[in-house]
Amino acid sequence: NGDASNPACRGIAGVLEAYQRSLRRVQLYGPTNFAPVVNHVARSAATVLDGSQYFVLLIITDGVISDMAQTKEAIVNAAKLPMSIIIVGVGQAEFDGKIWELGGTRGRLGG
Repeated sequence: NGDASNPACRGIAGVLEAYQRSLRRVQLYGPTNFAPVVNHVARSAATVLDGSQYFVLLIITDGVISDMAQTKEAIVNAAKLPMSIIIVGVGQAEFDGKIWELGGTRGRLGG
């Protein structure tokens, strides 16, 4: 949502508001590193294991993932936490099929 000290969004309306606000402030460019943000949200999710909160990380990207191995490791490490990761590719970039590796649809995600 743009507030590093309190990054939570409330509901879909909060997500949409944060997205609209970010469109005016963020310029997309490379490298595209997902692991740091996945690890950041995972640390927050790891502090709330009582079922009272659930975290959804929405990543909107316009490019190829630069840290694929680290991103896979971060996702595997976060797999048992109360969180989901949604990755949406936008724009004209060639995502070269590697982004699909993160879905784990062919079994457990591995490095």
